[in-house]
Amino acid sequence: MNLTAKPMTQTIATEILKWRYPYPYDFYNNEMTEESLAEMLDGTYRAVQDERGELFGFYCTGPSAQVPAGRRMGVYPSGYIDFGLGVKPAETGQGKGSEFFAYVRDQIRASHPDKPMRLTVAAFNKRAIRLYENFGFTQEQEFKTDFAKFQTMRESKTGKKL
Repeated sequence: MNLTAKPMTQTIATEILKWRYPYPYDFYNNEMTEESLAEMLDGTYRAVQDERGELFGFYCTGPSAQVPAGRRMGVYPSGYIDFGLGVKPAETGQGKGSEFFAYVRDQIRASHPDKPMRLTVAAFNKRAIRLYENFGFTQEQEFKTDFAKFQTMRESKTGKKL
């Protein structure tokens, strides 16, 4: 799979905000609001296309990749580059997650070579946690909101360089 990242556009952001995942991943469904659209267009999001030019997924960095409640609880100490990512629902469960994750990780590492990487994942998402662990990410902190339990994971210095 040959992936390419490009700046987020309003058209792509609108498409992503309309994605619908099946249970239990419906937790990741977004609402189409002016606020959510503005966030996706704030310069911290990138669209990822496959070799056919089709939208495959996206990633974001910085505060957009953090859970706001976690920020209020102090689970995001400085010194890291936070990132988040999402894959088009039709592409999930197809065995392409490792390649997509490696691409995103490499893109972020190229832009932020001196910062360790951190991500936040819903604790129920064992499939994603296993993927991140396979790339050498380890659990850092757990926190709970009114809606879900989350954990932060950081890139381990001894982690795999897949």
